Parts: sequence; C-alpha cells; structure tokens
Amino acid sequence: MNDEYLVLLFYKYVQVDDPEKLKKIQFNLCKSLSIRGRIIVAGEGINGTIEGRRLNVEEYIKELTRDIRFSDIQFKRSVGTGNTFPKLSVKNRSEIVSAHLGNDINPNVTVGKYITPEQLYKWVHSKKKFYIVDMRNDYEQDIGHFNDSILAPFTNFRDLPKVLPILDSLKSEVIVTVCTGGVRCEKASGFLLQSGFKAVYQLQGGIISYMEKYPNEDFLGILYTFDGRVTMGFNTNDPKHVVVGRCKFCKGPAEKYFDCKNIYCKRKRHFISCERCIAKFHGFCSSQCVSSQNKCAKEHEVNSQFLQ
Repeated sequence: MNDEYLVLLFYKYVQVDDPEKLKKIQFNLCKSLSIRGRIIVAGEGINGTIEGRRLNVEEYIKELTRDIRFSDIQFKRSVGTGNTFPKLSVKNRSEIVSAHLGNDINPNVTVGKYITPEQLYKWVHSKKKFYIVDMRNDYEQDIGHFNDSILAPFTNFRDLPKVLPILDSLKSEVIVTVCTGGVRCEKASGFLLQSGFKAVYQLQGGIISYMEKYPNEDFLGILYTFDGRVTMGFNTNDPKHVVVGRCKFCKGPAEKYFDCKNIYCKRKRHFISCERCIAKFHGFCSSQCVSSQNKCAKEHEVNSQFLQ
C-alpha cells in the first residue's frame, strides 16, 4: 500500500514576503523526497500539483504544514501512476494562477462564500433557484461538466472579463462558481463580486472534491487534469456514468484526448476522438494537417538532397 503513488493538488492564498526563498525550500524538499510535479510560488501564495510515493507525499504534507502560513491547506489526494509528471518544476510567478485581473482582486479580501460539496448536493437536489457557472476552459468543459451548468466560453482563464457580459443578467441571482480544485474560483468569485454580482459562492475543494463524494451523479463525464493523466474519472464503469465528450470527427461519444500527429499543427491543442476515427485519420486532427505534414516532409526531403 505504501508503494502506491499519490497525486496531491493544493493551493493557498497568503502573503509570501520572500517568494524566492520559499521557491528554494520547496525545490529542495521535493528533491529530497523524489517528488515530481509543478509548484508555483508568488507573493500572493502557493499553488501545486505533485506526485510521489505515498509515504513521501505524506511526509511532504507534514513539512509544508509546519509553516504556519500553510497549516490549514486543504489537500486533494488522488491515485497516481508514477508517470504523472516528467520532472519537478518550481517557479516564481507574479500570480499563482494566471488571471491578469490586477492587484485589485485579492482572495484574502474579496471572495465568494464557500459552499461545501455536501451543501451543493442539497441545493442541486432541492427546488432552490441558483446557477452553477463553470470557470474552466472550453476544452475542459467538453469532457465533463455539471448538469445544467452555464459553460462560460473560456479559451483561457484570462478571458474572464470578456465573458462577463454573458453573465450580466445573473447579477441579482445566486451563483456558484466551479473549477477543478478551487484556485481559479477564488479570483473568479471575487471578480464577480467586484463587478456587481450580489450572491456569489464558490465550490470548496473544487469539482474534484464533489466527484469524490458523489461520483457519476451531478457532474457528468470525467475531469480534465493538467498532467500526464490528462483526464480522471471516478468509477467510470458505473451504469450511471454519462459520456459527454464527443469525437471531433464522427461526433459519437468519446472520452480520450489525442495530440495531432502533425508537429506543425497551428491549433497546438489536443482533441477528443474515438479509437475508430483516430485510426482512420492516422492520428491527425484534420485532412488539412495530413496535407500540411506531407508537404513539409517533401520540402524537407528536397532540402536534404540539395544540401548533400
């Protein structure tokens, strides 16, 4: 049991006076425990997703929470593979989640009220009037989302000001913002409050916490992850599990992402496909990419012959 791998998702908005010092401490701690993953340190706090042997990750938690600033972090644990991350990356950034909303949005000052998974479940299964607003990117929403939620058209979290007009009619309504682990909702909920919304909540612990408690009930599909797993579900063999992802080509149900085989693909984004179609299109996202790859290959062959 102790040899199993564990993935840890966590964040904390708190004042960090010396981010460079914290960065070095975090890097050395993770290296000593053979932990890989991504950790971002900023003046506003810490945000990380890491993987390691179960005992090592639990030791990491003990060491991190010795620091009074991080003693009350809510950690989200999930089963790892040992290959979730290729390396360790600990960086200093201006924000722990890139929002570009300026210094006016401080989750320690202005933030939506927390609603626990248990409370949200009661709301969903009652006659209470409220709206769930998904604060994730569109490709995350494509593979899974809350039933009847508002899927704001994000291509990047920095698009939040652009999608504000779409939500304008809800300023007097009760809103619950949701995202993967909760870190984006800390700023999104505060931004909505500062923009005139009256009753804004955020799902405590994020979608992952809800899925753990209520798998295959109100969140349909599976959850997108920004690591080597790409996606994760809870008991996907359950008859109640609903596949919401759709194959890019045949539009049939599918839950697997692929990267376009064309290394020059201008889209730079992966796509959902069923096994039948990915084989049919030989791993390319479109016929244009097939033609483009063939053209580039021929040009490379000609140039190679010329250089010889």
